[in-house]
Amino acid sequence: MERDLRYQNVFSGRLVTTLDVQPSSAGDVDARGEPIRQLLLALIFLGAAGLVAELLLLEHTENVYQWMPLVMLALVLVFSLLLGFRPSPRVLRLFRGLMVLVILVGLVGIYLHYDGNREFELEMDPQASGFDLLWKVLHGATPTLAPGAMVQLGLLGLVFAYRHPLLRLRA
Repeated sequence: MERDLRYQNVFSGRLVTTLDVQPSSAGDVDARGEPIRQLLLALIFLGAAGLVAELLLLEHTENVYQWMPLVMLALVLVFSLLLGFRPSPRVLRLFRGLMVLVILVGLVGIYLHYDGNREFELEMDPQASGFDLLWKVLHGATPTLAPGAMVQLGLLGLVFAYRHPLLRLRA
């Protein structure tokens, strides 16, 4: 017998129990997931497309480090389309791994932007240090926190994949 878990719905204030929800068998799994998952996937796709456009407009293509986010975002676009039109457990697992890589690339980007701005500011004023240097670095020519959009996109992808119905199926 299943335990009856009770919680309060934060939007309606209504008390909900697990007995209110009808369990479904693995055979009943909708491969695309619930409507909220479809909306999350659309947001991921649109976010990736917007970031690709932004990076291309900024000509973010000078070296390998600048190509990394473009390659990751292109893969996000491909996997988003696959999950939208040809979902499978294998594609979802690969998508989750890709999202972790997207987060890592975003974190590396934050570091590279910060480091580039810091080097520039120290060339301009070798005596700069502490909060004054930090403030100048954060306001530098290269937007220090812009790669955080990649981190956010990756986290959104992991939210999409969290307890996805496809993961109940065998690949």
